[in-house]
Amino acid sequence: MINRIRSAVREMRPLIHCITNPISINPCANVILAAGARPMMAEHPDEAAVITRSAGAVMLNLGNFTDIRGQSMRISAQTAAAHGIPFLLDVCGAACLTSRREYALRLAGDFLPAVIKGNYSEITALYQSSYRASGVDADRGITPDAAAQTAAALARRLGTVILASGETDLVTDGKRLLRIHNGTPQLASVTGTGCMQGALCAAYLSAGAPIGAAAAACAVFGICGQLAQTDRGSGTFSVQLMDALSTVTDSVLQQYINLEETDIENA
Repeated sequence: MINRIRSAVREMRPLIHCITNPISINPCANVILAAGARPMMAEHPDEAAVITRSAGAVMLNLGNFTDIRGQSMRISAQTAAAHGIPFLLDVCGAACLTSRREYALRLAGDFLPAVIKGNYSEITALYQSSYRASGVDADRGITPDAAAQTAAALARRLGTVILASGETDLVTDGKRLLRIHNGTPQLASVTGTGCMQGALCAAYLSAGAPIGAAAAACAVFGICGQLAQTDRGSGTFSVQLMDALSTVTDSVLQQYINLEETDIENA
């Protein structure tokens, strides 16, 4: 599955339209390039529909939210829905900011994303209105098992695929659950790695079904994180992560992948 999606992206070289926060624009664009796709970061409301119509997939990221980006995201989501273009919604900050949570739920209700992505806390906040967290980091008190149950329930409620990132990345459509155990704590030492994972998932959405694309993105990004691990510091890690993303081979991915699939009732 992963090799097929990767090969298809490299062959098609789709345009991936990202409306994301300025903190992560550059690394997200580079991740898309590393995957073999072409990034476009047009966020003006007058441009969002035009670029979306020509895209193979779209990523909408709520980080560093502004009125302009909020307007553009709705235009892009509406255009994507009208033309059958898959889009990913990254609900960055939804656990600490009610405004982002409410915006995300409205957007998802009006224009169904192919994938909704967030860390354990953000996915919990979408499902449970009373939940709050501090900042954009995941609550370490939420276990993978608890996050899996919440993600599955949210997937069933919204009718889409949920990607919950954390200690173990979780991908579910409410019936199937994929646990991806690849990754390294060092990913948390570099700003924007969560956004980068979402950009990779958007690239894969252009060539694969949502649950497969999300699982592939988690596995590839996590494995590349493992390959990039270093004791020389976060700067070296960041460079080595990008090197790994642009050079990792199918055979290395098969050697490192640690993925398990279960039915929800057996999760």
